[in-house]
Amino acid sequence: MSAELKASVRDRVGKGAARELRRKGLIPAVIYGDKKTPLSIAISTKDTTNAIHSGGFLSSTMVVDVGGTKHKVIPRDYQLDPVRDFVLHVDFLRIGANTSLTIEVPVHFINEEESPGLKRGAVLNIVRHTVEINCLASAIPERFEIDLTDTEVGDSLNISMVKLPEGATPTITDRDFTIATIAAPSALRSEKSDSEEEEVEGAEESSEETPSD
Repeated sequence: MSAELKASVRDRVGKGAARELRRKGLIPAVIYGDKKTPLSIAISTKDTTNAIHSGGFLSSTMVVDVGGTKHKVIPRDYQLDPVRDFVLHVDFLRIGANTSLTIEVPVHFINEEESPGLKRGAVLNIVRHTVEINCLASAIPERFEIDLTDTEVGDSLNISMVKLPEGATPTITDRDFTIATIAAPSALRSEKSDSEEEEVEGAEESSEETPSD
């Protein structure tokens, strides 16, 4: 279920009006897009700050109730005070039937306990915590899940392993890019290095013992 914010229409804009709103515990914001006139609004500082701190604010659709009229939106940007770190302004994109956008979706890894590689002491080396995709605003996934079942040391987990929503495409299209790897633990790397050194030394000794013609 989408989160909902209550809002009221702003009849004044500008720095002075914005400061007055903030003194009242409100934040200036705007709803734009879907070929409609931008709507200047005021939203609760407390509710908005809580929504931002809860995570996924810029990748989650929500409803903004402006005096009883509900607008389905997705936050596209917010500005923070550089000194005191409070929210100064929020931009909401209005979602229509065919609204598409570029968005970052978080990646979650499941079934770590079913990975033989991790059981042996390997490390899940996460290259990308999010994947950027192009998709319809009405089909934004909450997250992508990558199943680690049966993964072994040295395995690479790539974008081809991710099930994308219908019509969605990654913004990187020229390669099957890596999201994570099952990296060898230092103990295994050390054993492998020692083994390789022994093989090299053995080959050198064999070469020295072989008489030349």
